Amino acid sequence: MLIQAPLPSLLSQRMACHVLNVARGTLRAHKARDNFCGPVLPQQHRAKRNACQQANALSIAEREHVNDILSSEAYCNQPPMQVYHQLLQTGQYLCSVSTMHRILREQALQGERRHQRAPQSHAIPRLSAATPNEVWTWDIAKLATQQRGEYLSLYVVMDLFSRYIVAWMLSRKENSALSSQLMQDAAQRYDISANSLTLHQDRGVPMTAHCYLDLLSELDITASHSRPRVSNDNPMSEAQFKTMKYQPDYPRRFDDYHHAQAWCEDYVLWYNTQHHHSGLGGFTPQQVFTGEHQDIAKTRQDALDKAYQLNPNRFRNGPPKVTHPPKIVTINPIPDDAEVPVIEKGVNFPTLKKAMENKH
Repeated sequence: MLIQAPLPSLLSQRMACHVLNVARGTLRAHKARDNFCGPVLPQQHRAKRNACQQANALSIAEREHVNDILSSEAYCNQPPMQVYHQLLQTGQYLCSVSTMHRILREQALQGERRHQRAPQSHAIPRLSAATPNEVWTWDIAKLATQQRGEYLSLYVVMDLFSRYIVAWMLSRKENSALSSQLMQDAAQRYDISANSLTLHQDRGVPMTAHCYLDLLSELDITASHSRPRVSNDNPMSEAQFKTMKYQPDYPRRFDDYHHAQAWCEDYVLWYNTQHHHSGLGGFTPQQVFTGEHQDIAKTRQDALDKAYQLNPNRFRNGPPKVTHPPKIVTINPIPDDAEVPVIEKGVNFPTLKKAMENKH
């Protein structure tokens, strides 16, 4: 056998070794010994494992015997590991467990017999809001009580663009009927028009129940869900709950339902009207939700201009500018290097979202 170097440009080492029935380790060994260009003697050639008979391999009769035992009525429904130990404790040794697997695999007898759910692929939720009441996001938090093992459920619905809490509910249980009632009341309160709102949530039972999804369909509200076991697909609601539970006056455990209800009322009022949100440039959620932040920004800018005129040396980066809330708030924004399909003028964001979901 003669192997010449170099190999053709379109022929890989794997293909060459397959055609010549040579183990790839043999090719690497000859290249390492600088003997690659010379002839390879038959005694130096080591064929592929599956193309030659191993010295310690089972004979044909032994393999048939193992196959008959594995296919027998006593062991046909048992995996090789169970068969191996069952026979071994009765004083019988046929072969190793891996050999049993190989024999079954050659006879096409190995594999899952039960019905398996096909692998699922969930699209990445990509949401974008440029105005209030364009995207809402909501979640449920558990509030511990003084009685061990008893929790209250706090439903909180937020506006993605302004982080404004548009609706909330405290209950002793968690089910789809309460979530449906909450969403219906919120949609009526803010006069949500058809096909103008996207509601984002995770995949909990109240968020995926048929009655809840049917209500959203009747209200013409687009439902969006996080991916399974992905915690950062609903970051705004998670961040709001962390803000709540890290309040200095947050009780570790509430005395009862009325105690939790009173505390949550005070918290929601503070969060919407007094909490200067870092993600909104220091404005409160209510100011951004109502648009008051535009007039307040002018007042802030006047104060900064006066401070700069009095002491310009204190501002090393020049005249200070008021930080405005972001013009567009997104969840899982499209990467900059992604291939975005060409969108015609007038196509709304849900159409773009569906196009990207189909892509992924």
